[in-house]
Amino acid sequence: MHLLAMDTSTSEMSVAAGRWPAGAAAQGAAPQQRDYTGAGAAQSSATLIPTVQRLLDEAGLGLAQLDAIVFGAGPGSFTGLRTACAVAQGLALGAERQVLPMDTLLAVAEDWRSRQPALERGTLVWALLDARMDEIYVAGWRWQPRGGMPAWELAQPAVLARPEDLLQVPGLTPDAVCAGNVQPVYGERLPVTVAAAMPSASAMLRLAPALLQDGAAIDPALALPRYVRDKVAQTTEEREQAKLQAAQARQP
Repeated sequence: MHLLAMDTSTSEMSVAAGRWPAGAAAQGAAPQQRDYTGAGAAQSSATLIPTVQRLLDEAGLGLAQLDAIVFGAGPGSFTGLRTACAVAQGLALGAERQVLPMDTLLAVAEDWRSRQPALERGTLVWALLDARMDEIYVAGWRWQPRGGMPAWELAQPAVLARPEDLLQVPGLTPDAVCAGNVQPVYGERLPVTVAAAMPSASAMLRLAPALLQDGAAIDPALALPRYVRDKVAQTTEEREQAKLQAAQARQP
């Protein structure tokens, strides 16, 4: 199996190209891969395609050899999601390949899991990504590996919540296992401790074989970002109100 994965949903751009020996992916084996992590956000629109081309060359892969192109579909930065989706579509259409839209919060959970010595089956992990505008994307994923392959089940669909309101998300408790990129941003405003994790392309490569086996790949013409939020930016009044509330929250 040969795969290309990319994510530009956050301030980081992550790209990976992986190849498995015949049948190895179905056994949960790690791929031989080349990966890159660098500046994302607005820069990714100019650097994503050259990075993809370089990694494919290093991995000895051509687009026509890929089984699918995986991309971070969201939630995340609106511009970043559109960038990854558009590039994945363009490459897949030209090479007549399928695309695999990957939930970015799922990739966060997998990125965190990969650094743990072991994880008990059924463990619930809460994935959190900074949504800007003083909000957080949050979803719950339950670890349910099968046949040696990494796999998760959605326990709580993605919602938006203010940092102080996280415990209002159904099922999220003060002692919950949480991972994401929000701890440095919101700090003491968080009612939970959040371990560092990102929606890395390497995590997407590990998850992709099980999802492909489940038939999650689609025609590239049908690929769309998954926004969760329908509002792009705050008004000036809303930004000032958010600053005031944050200042009040810091007062003893």
